[in-house]
Amino acid sequence: MAGYNVPRWLIWASAPVVAAVLLVALWSWGWLIPAAERSLSATLGRSVTIGRMQVAIGWTIRITGHDMTIGNPEGFAADPPFARAERMIVRIDAMASLRRFDVVIREVELLKPHIEAFALADGRDNYSFVVAPPAGETGPIVQPLLSGRVGLLRVLEGTVHVIDPRWAADFQLQVVTREEGTPTPSIVVRIDGTYAGEAITGGAIGGALLALQDTQRPWPLQLSLTSGATRISLHGTLRNPLELEGADLTLELSGPDMALLEPLTGVPIPGTPNYQVAGRLDYTAERFRFHEIVGRVGQTDLGGTLSVGTTGAKPDVVGELHSRRVDLADLGGFIGEEPGRTTTPGQTPEQRRETARNAAAARMLPDAPISLPKLNAADFRISYRADSVIGRNTPFDNLRVEMAIKDGVVTLQPMTLGVGRGQIAGTLVLTPADENQLSANADVQFQRLDLSRLMRVTAFEGAGTVNGRARLVGTGNSMAAILGQGDGAVTMAMSGGNLSALLVDLSGLRLANALLSSLGVPGRTPVQCFVGDFALVRGTLNLRTLILDTEDVLIGATGTVDLARERLNIRLRSESKGFTVGALPTSILVGGTFRNPSVAPELGEVLARGGIAGGLAALVAPLAAVLPTIQFGIGEDNRCEALVRRGAGATATPR
Repeated sequence: MAGYNVPRWLIWASAPVVAAVLLVALWSWGWLIPAAERSLSATLGRSVTIGRMQVAIGWTIRITGHDMTIGNPEGFAADPPFARAERMIVRIDAMASLRRFDVVIREVELLKPHIEAFALADGRDNYSFVVAPPAGETGPIVQPLLSGRVGLLRVLEGTVHVIDPRWAADFQLQVVTREEGTPTPSIVVRIDGTYAGEAITGGAIGGALLALQDTQRPWPLQLSLTSGATRISLHGTLRNPLELEGADLTLELSGPDMALLEPLTGVPIPGTPNYQVAGRLDYTAERFRFHEIVGRVGQTDLGGTLSVGTTGAKPDVVGELHSRRVDLADLGGFIGEEPGRTTTPGQTPEQRRETARNAAAARMLPDAPISLPKLNAADFRISYRADSVIGRNTPFDNLRVEMAIKDGVVTLQPMTLGVGRGQIAGTLVLTPADENQLSANADVQFQRLDLSRLMRVTAFEGAGTVNGRARLVGTGNSMAAILGQGDGAVTMAMSGGNLSALLVDLSGLRLANALLSSLGVPGRTPVQCFVGDFALVRGTLNLRTLILDTEDVLIGATGTVDLARERLNIRLRSESKGFTVGALPTSILVGGTFRNPSVAPELGEVLARGGIAGGLAALVAPLAAVLPTIQFGIGEDNRCEALVRRGAGATATPR
């Protein structure tokens, strides 16, 4: 049988067809996995692995990767990896890609993606993806995982585990794309775990993840978060979420203490009573701005604006705050006291117990240590004013303070407390002396203080105008320590006015008149002159001069006030200008502590003092030396000078 000869041209013509058939029959998309892994690893700077890959060709090209992982950076353990996904499906619109000469991805679907994001105590983390820039460019860049046009990113059963020992954080995020019941897909996130050592729970609903890149449509956001006892609510829209621009957001904050916001905001805040504030939040000129604030802190209402810049080495906080009514007890955290009162509404049982303990404590001066690291954690420029001051027996009418903190240096200038038609105004500068202590320099002036306001804190009454000045230089780690080691001086003066006769009579143990005064007869006694001059030396306040000259009695005082131990050692001496039934011509000793002072007559003192002339000379002698320094306190009134002249004349009068 003769053989059949196949034409050579037919063999060559059919070779491509046969090769194509063999290629289709033997082709495995797994052959592309090593190339894809190398490309992705080079892009991310991490090890990327793909378990299996499948490709379905059609008008829509479907690429499916199984068991995908992204590894950790160098210096971190390999297991667990940074990210893994059970499956990723990428659907590409072939015709649209050809028309646009670009890759048009209709949808990316991730099934059970999981991220392990953690940081180490030294600040290193495994979630930063900074890689080298392309040739000809400078600065680090972050490469996107997907290029081209992407329509929808769908996440199914996603989870994120975050660990950061610097913030005592260990929490889980559950992430899923929700499409039912919404005109457009949205991303839903649930959070549960711990942050800053507190339990943290909450959730957020936002627009589609890939819609974050769309700057033409507002991106909706609703967030509700509870961290310990702190509650945060944020809702509204962002026009350009990735740049935090075009914000139309409302932020609401509430909790027992604003100091608990520090781990959430990165800004140190002194302790406060319970609070509830709300306002508008936006981001402009690289600053977060919280404005149109309306709320309360304890019994103090609060309004104004706060902004925080985050581009520098540390936060830069600028604020203008205002209160119609302020309770000074609510500001106690700024000077190291427990803020609020036991009667402040909304306080926690623990806060009430702490306030009660402080009220019953042996010491009165604030002795809580000032945290220098917190002072240096942020820079502040805060302006605050209060139209009125509330609180039982408070002598102050209003408050204004300008506070700046720059590189740990605290400046209060000016700080002003209104008292009637006058004010207490001054400056205070706190400068870090070493890693544990601050140096304080204060200069305060008493300008036309209304005595009737000052007497509110006592059971007595009075009228007149007080002027003076106080200076302080000291070093310590608390307000009590600074005062307990400080040096300085206090000078006060009043010419004219009147005081409750009960106060004057009791100071001289004029028992009969004291009884009548307590019944309202007489009501007040005129004041001719009052001068007080005190020297502060290493925490001890020495009464160099204390003179009160009234219509019928002259009162003087000597002694010391130990600010370090909070103890009193004062002797009051009075000289009656006429005979008074019931008057005891003896000194009064004021001793004990600030919290529990004691008042008693010095019974061992010799009763005969030599009469009014000798007593007047002894009391007035120190006044002559200090009078020139307090002229600003008495103005043109010469009644204090007249007292000095009488004292000089008494010295020459024979007994």
